[in-house]
Amino acid sequence: MVTQPLIDLQSATVRFGAKVALSDVNLTVSRGERIALVGANGSGKSTLLRAAHGLLPLATGRRVTSDAAAPRIAMVFQRPFMLRLSLQANIELGLLLRGVARAQRQSRALEALARVGLASEAQRNARVLSGGQQQRAALARAWALQPDVLLLDEPTASLDPTAKREVESLIDAFADQGITVLMSSHNLGQVKRLASRVVYLEHGRVLADVPTDYFFRGPLPQEAALFLKGELPWT
Repeated sequence: MVTQPLIDLQSATVRFGAKVALSDVNLTVSRGERIALVGANGSGKSTLLRAAHGLLPLATGRRVTSDAAAPRIAMVFQRPFMLRLSLQANIELGLLLRGVARAQRQSRALEALARVGLASEAQRNARVLSGGQQQRAALARAWALQPDVLLLDEPTASLDPTAKREVESLIDAFADQGITVLMSSHNLGQVKRLASRVVYLEHGRVLADVPTDYFFRGPLPQEAALFLKGELPWT
């Protein structure tokens, strides 16, 4: 039996005015995958994440989701936004907006905070937490929604090495739990550790979509090979 992808972008193009941010992109995201989007700054990684979520309109092409039921999708941004409320309230608000019954919101929020090691911080103002704690809190907020797909935009870009390891460990655990992960990253070591598939973008086009081991060992299009060697500029 062939399983339909959770998300299927078909010839997707995204424009911002005259600028083409994504051009004729095809991307399938199937249950259980761990996909990393890589490429220089401005290559279209963040735009592709938002298009996969359905947050951006497509100028051309289609976004198709599973016929059985639209997948539950949660997204964590590079700099998570926290309201000037307690950490627990920030988690509960996400559940409220998702339509979770009031009787369940508190227990699910506390369970999520415990899952990321922040149960003791539940009543602290979320905005006074460290960058690493806020990123873990954003992961807790996403996990509490019980997503089928977790979208991550440079989830450890501004964190110190200890916080990076903590966040990577959580992402790995969530994926092991069965959550499908689609993430962008500049950290190629992180890509090796977390991804099973790598999608390389340049100027809004997908130039390679291969298993992770092949990306680092196999022959690639010239642009992707130069990027891997560090011979392409980041901007």
